[in-house]
Amino acid sequence: VQLQASGGGLVQAGGSLRLSCVASGRTFSSNTMGWFRQAPGKEREFVAAISWTDGITYYADSVKGRFTISTDNAKTMVYLQMNKLKPEDTAVYYCAASGSVYTTTPNDYAYWGQGTQVTVSS
Repeated sequence: VQLQASGGGLVQAGGSLRLSCVASGRTFSSNTMGWFRQAPGKEREFVAAISWTDGITYYADSVKGRFTISTDNAKTMVYLQMNKLKPEDTAVYYCAASGSVYTTTPNDYAYWGQGTQVTVSS
């Protein structure tokens, strides 16, 4: 599975961004798609995940109510709509694919995109 993330940028606090992730290759082997982020000096953390099979979604508490993860029916695109952005959302955002179901653990994700930078100014 190959993943390519895009859509990052610089935005003021309170603004919105939409990240996209193109998935190609053996996407049928993955069950869960996720977004993670990593800020400078911090560990990579879970942001949101969605099941390819039934569309069930999971969110980190820090983004719940502000971010929305979605996919297309063809298992080719994953989106992360980010609203009401805060400076603490600043990080490199990664999309990832897992063969496991309903997982939010980075180690369960075998495939990772290259990351896209999101910077939120105060």
